[in-house]
Amino acid sequence: MPPLPPVLHGLAANPSLPPVLLDRLIALGDQSLACALAERADLTPAQALALISVDEACAWSLGKTLNPDDLDPAAFPDAALALLATGHGLPGWARLLAADSLRRARLADSQDLPADVQHTLARDDDPEVVEDLARIALPELAAALARHPHAGVRTGVAANPAAPPPVLAALLTGDGLPSPTRCQVCDREEVPFVHDPYCPRVDCDLPPGAACDGSHESTVLLTRLRALENPSTPTPAAMRFAGDPHYSLRCALASRADLTAEAASRLATSREPGVLGDLAANPAISTALMRTFAASTDPSIRQALARNPHVPLDVLAALAPTTKLGLTLLPRVAAASPAETEAMATSPAPAVRTLVAARRDLPAPIRDALADDPDAKVVRAIAPHPGLSEPQLRAMLDRHGSRVAAYVASNPDAPAGVLEALTTLAPARKALVNIAQHPNATPPALLPCLNDPKAAEHAARHPALPPKILLELLTHEDARLAEAAASNPSLPPDAMHHLLSHTD
Repeated sequence: MPPLPPVLHGLAANPSLPPVLLDRLIALGDQSLACALAERADLTPAQALALISVDEACAWSLGKTLNPDDLDPAAFPDAALALLATGHGLPGWARLLAADSLRRARLADSQDLPADVQHTLARDDDPEVVEDLARIALPELAAALARHPHAGVRTGVAANPAAPPPVLAALLTGDGLPSPTRCQVCDREEVPFVHDPYCPRVDCDLPPGAACDGSHESTVLLTRLRALENPSTPTPAAMRFAGDPHYSLRCALASRADLTAEAASRLATSREPGVLGDLAANPAISTALMRTFAASTDPSIRQALARNPHVPLDVLAALAPTTKLGLTLLPRVAAASPAETEAMATSPAPAVRTLVAARRDLPAPIRDALADDPDAKVVRAIAPHPGLSEPQLRAMLDRHGSRVAAYVASNPDAPAGVLEALTTLAPARKALVNIAQHPNATPPALLPCLNDPKAAEHAARHPALPPKILLELLTHEDARLAEAAASNPSLPPDAMHHLLSHTD
């Protein structure tokens, strides 16, 4: 069957598609089209089942629509697996699929597997199946799998937040557990073996640097990493790794919420910016250590500190003028009290005013004062704030022009007149993209967007685009524009019928 024209994929996403045409699209039996149709919110259970008959992969999108009682897991095993993985399947399906050697490996990814099915999978000969199970196993089974002879299975247990804390501590330190006898590396290669990071073999899926000299060292290291990343691992066992020579383990420890002051102090002596950056961003570190990091000459460490929710405001204010922080709302600024917010808004430093201008819940007096700020960066940050009036938005454009155009265009309250005015400023591409997606955009604002490669697709989808233009776009030489126009809810029903008539 030849590939369907792209406009039909656009039609499949059109929210105004009449039900009769929806059924006709499903009846075409095209797999790629079925996946697009599966994303629709107006499907009936019968239509959902029809889509699964075309392509079982559609089940990943249809969990909330399909009635599981209508699905035969023997006829559609891959669809049943998808529904189990998304939490919409029936428990009995897992028992049926556990006997299917071709699909058992994927079953371990399912949510809320019954205990008897978990125990069945735990006895599988394929260690990768058991490793996947170990990540989600119930506590008692996880504890048993921690003693599995394959090191990879233990890695799965180490990542399981339901694993008993003493078991996680043992996996981290090795205390009380028998040594593993196998790993992914020695299962395939003669030891000692170190996998070339630039391995030329196309059939090789060993991780870069995977190594085994009989001690399964790379897998054991990965097990420790997963345990350190696991919040259920007991604090005392984790803190022992503050001085570990392995960079990845110290990075994981530096991000833990239960980091102790002693471990933080040891980690702070690291030379790697990655460890120090993770440490600087950790809310568990002391104020004194934050002030030490504020004096760092490494911009990545200062940026990480600025993202710390507990960084003192005076430290943040000192960082702002010398650190690239963008216009993203920082956690500490979002949590600022009314008094702190007002102090930041009236700071003599534009960089500090920019930080607070990124909030979207400012009191009107503060919002309005920042909207009138002489610094263009402050105005860029405040321009998308809800509640700004048309005169205020126009005043921003009068003072700062194209420097703030994209940000004014992203204001949810920007009226049509402002959006139309923006297109006369020869604005940057980002402004046109924002205009093309704005709900208040009118045809005069949208038409210039059709000439921009990045904004054109968004404009073609905008419901305010005139039907005449939409019809012209359906035959555009750029297939992406034609597809976008076909997805437009303002496309006349006659045009939708016409598009489908070419497939009959």
